[in-house]
Amino acid sequence: MTASPEFTSDTPLNTVLGAASARKVETAFGYTTVGQMLSHFPRRYMEIGELSKISELPVGEDVTIVAEVKTVNQRRMHSRSGFLLEVVVSDALGPEQSTLRMTFFNGYEAKKELQVGSTAMFSGKVTIYRNHMELTHPEYSLLDTAERADPRPIPIYPATAKFPNKKIREIMEMVLAGVDPLGFPEFIPESVLEKQRIPGRVVAYENIHRPQTVAQGYAARKRFAFEEAFLLQLALAQRRVHRLQQPAIARRGTGDGLLAAFDKTLPFTLTDGQVLAGMEISEDLVRGHPMNRLLQGEVGSGKTLVALRAMLQVIDSGGQTALLAPTEVLAQQHHQSIKKLLGSLGTGGELGSDPRATRVDLLTGSAGAKERKRVLLGAASGETGILVGTHSLLSDMVSFVDLGLVVVDEQHRFGVEQRDALRSKADTPPHMLVMTATPIPRTVAMTVFGDLEVSLMRTLPPGRAPIATHLVPLQLPAMQQRLFARMVEETAKGHQVYVVCPRISEKVLEDDYLPMPVEPMPNTAGDDGPARPATMTVEKMMELLQSMDIFANTEIRALHGRMPSEEKAEAMQAFDSGRASILVSTTVIEVGVDVHNATLMVIIDAENFGISQLHQLRGRIGRGGLPGTCLMATWLDAEHPSVARLRAVESTTDGFLLAESDLNERREGDILGANQSGSRSTLKVLRVMKDAKLIARAREAAESVVDGEAGLGSYPGLQAAVEEWVDEDMQAFLERG
Repeated sequence: MTASPEFTSDTPLNTVLGAASARKVETAFGYTTVGQMLSHFPRRYMEIGELSKISELPVGEDVTIVAEVKTVNQRRMHSRSGFLLEVVVSDALGPEQSTLRMTFFNGYEAKKELQVGSTAMFSGKVTIYRNHMELTHPEYSLLDTAERADPRPIPIYPATAKFPNKKIREIMEMVLAGVDPLGFPEFIPESVLEKQRIPGRVVAYENIHRPQTVAQGYAARKRFAFEEAFLLQLALAQRRVHRLQQPAIARRGTGDGLLAAFDKTLPFTLTDGQVLAGMEISEDLVRGHPMNRLLQGEVGSGKTLVALRAMLQVIDSGGQTALLAPTEVLAQQHHQSIKKLLGSLGTGGELGSDPRATRVDLLTGSAGAKERKRVLLGAASGETGILVGTHSLLSDMVSFVDLGLVVVDEQHRFGVEQRDALRSKADTPPHMLVMTATPIPRTVAMTVFGDLEVSLMRTLPPGRAPIATHLVPLQLPAMQQRLFARMVEETAKGHQVYVVCPRISEKVLEDDYLPMPVEPMPNTAGDDGPARPATMTVEKMMELLQSMDIFANTEIRALHGRMPSEEKAEAMQAFDSGRASILVSTTVIEVGVDVHNATLMVIIDAENFGISQLHQLRGRIGRGGLPGTCLMATWLDAEHPSVARLRAVESTTDGFLLAESDLNERREGDILGANQSGSRSTLKVLRVMKDAKLIARAREAAESVVDGEAGLGSYPGLQAAVEEWVDEDMQAFLERG
């Protein structure tokens, strides 16, 4: 089909490709319009000018070759399901007819396309296997001839087995040939384009899909990265403006109220970080618009205490407060911690209590009917000043007389709708404080939480002992023995030990972590490489420890998310009181759990956890002044890529450095996330670490537009682009403030 210049961004793909092909595109990628198809950008480019000869390939480096397929062989793998496809190619351009083997694991697409006699450009890393060079699962692009006339770079797209790169490029050619520039109006102001030195929209589409040079392709990519950052920052800037226009009740507190009485009872001095964060929050609470602040800091930096002091200021002002936690274990821990910190000041309504005291209640899904009724009545009557809970707080049955402050712990585990449901329980928008124990790099905070003010706490309270972190190679029997010996040593001293496993049991359920086998497997290697050792579970670890003579007189408890609430509470109480010396758990103890006598953290199959998770788990020990030790156990060889992640955690206890390492390693993926702000608003091009400077420029440009005399309304095309980019969920999120 030959296209005429008539396609707009909204042109249905079936008018371009025909109904059958359009359905295949929709099935593969979800695209139904020309604009969506053009936004399927290349991941990178293969360049003709960088070709290597097979006879001169450097081992360990990424190379690109043009070669002809000589043989294709398929065989089953021995230690895992699926098949191996071996393709032998010969150099199509060099003077020597050298050969090279390509290996594809489950190479369905390669099996279909790489036929004997076909010519293709291959790109991958050169490795040595059985004394022969090979490329494992290389990217490739089929060519009509070895002497391809077109010298332009070849775009490499995210592809599927049914929609390989060659087919995607063919579709892009058809679409681009029919693009009507008037059908893709530019929405970024001309002044911004000029200042940022980026091409217009139509030119950028042409250059990113059909670049004359690789540099031109990446320059076009920069335009779309800036576009994403600009639209996001405009949305966040609008939200900031909207929030500042909303009314809120100023919570000034009193000079001789509950907060003053509480401060006098503290047996320690606040850290500089706690003082500064407390001042910032206190100043926000007295303003006439809702506070919207992110409190982040190191593990154990005392964020709960800062949040509690803010709650007391609100209670002194006649308001009520709510603390929303993601898990029942964490909610129970917060409730116990707050009650313990307040002492008699948290016994409001009880006989003989301090007249200034408030009532602190806990509401979780496991609460009995009588207890639930008591808690709901306390909140509805205004008697309860602090209500701690899980998602149960979001129920329609929960009501307040005057909800003045909402504190959300581990905010990334809650969606926009959940936070808003709690906020809507106040007649006047309440103040909002969100906390995270996972340090967030500045560029992420600026991208995702650009509408929040940020309080940062890096200082740890006095009494936090140093934590030593070590990698334990489980493939060495001596190291396995030493691991259990260290557990015995700590329990013999009267200390306590956490043992964290990535999964609960062999049976894979929705809340399990990894669908992997449990029993240790012989490390038999087939031609496809060594079989991966098994992953330990909570159930198997409990069986193992209870079967060992060295733990015969040691009380060991299990804790995981599938246990009944009463059993979870009893297990935590046994460990907290010191009756149980070892707690075997999943990451349910990742945050909030505060047992001062715990000194050893053993993380089994540590490669299954992210950097931030490992840092959080490590933060559960050394909290009572006793030195802590974190042992990260793994079966992986020292050269395995995942071990680098473990080495990073081993090398530093600085959570902010680790957060940046974490993001650099896994990239940010869908940084907004469906639970955060809507299902469509994903970052397709923007990389928040790599594009930090670009994000800062986009924020500056967005603020200049929104703060202008007529605001965003003076740019109707741009306003429409923002509304289209942020889907209905995120738009509601922005409007609600």
